[in-house]
Amino acid sequence: MTTTTMPMLETYPAEINLDRAELAAAIDALIACAQACTACADACLSEEVVAELTTCVRTNLDCADICSTTARVLSRHTGYDANISRSVLEACATVCKSCGDECGSHAEMHEHCRLCAEACRNCERACRDLLAAIG
Repeated sequence: MTTTTMPMLETYPAEINLDRAELAAAIDALIACAQACTACADACLSEEVVAELTTCVRTNLDCADICSTTARVLSRHTGYDANISRSVLEACATVCKSCGDECGSHAEMHEHCRLCAEACRNCERACRDLLAAIG
């Protein structure tokens, strides 16, 4: 997957207190998860058993919003505040775990849920890895 994340981080003129490659990987995972969750929520709404997927849709939409917000916060470096980054990453890891578990419970029946659960688990790992790097 080609993204502009790393090239943009490489052009940032000031120091960034994190490894740029690890930061880029986390931002890319966040964006991919937000997209997967948005698409999964939409696919759930098209299923015949939509009433059984209400929690999945809600969790998907929450996860997509939090992942998008986290990606935007991590893309800004001027006036960096590690406490804010830690807080949004912790919230994101929490919602990704919840969404991954919820979608995982529907994965055998719905391929979109399986793919979304995978994206959520990937994103949760990326958030936790970046949290460890922040300290």
